Amino acid sequence: MPLGGVIFIAVFVTVFGCLCLLAGRLLGGKKHQDAVKLAPYECGIPSQEKKDTKVSVKFYLTAILFILFDIEIIFMYPWATSFKQMISDGTGTAALVAMMIFILIFIFGLFWEIRSKALEWD
Repeated sequence: MPLGGVIFIAVFVTVFGCLCLLAGRLLGGKKHQDAVKLAPYECGIPSQEKKDTKVSVKFYLTAILFILFDIEIIFMYPWATSFKQMISDGTGTAALVAMMIFILIFIFGLFWEIRSKALEWD
């Protein structure tokens, strides 16, 4: 039965989102596509396009590593808040072993990141 609720919410969100997009298209004003409206405003200075903008991969790697470790911490929070209940239910040992394995994987990833010099900017 819980799966029915998830399916209902997924369908509801999809239908509601499509209805909002349709209402915006029908009720919104018409666009005027002329060259002046499409030009970027640069305070009178002609714009210069840079086609060879190079962003270092280090920025993306740092962001991905931050998200990865942040999500791991987020997974630890519900476990920590419900651990006392797990102990009283008799599943505390299994939950502790599972979290220790999870933390070991977390620490292994952290050491791998340090050893591979993923966050060095030189």
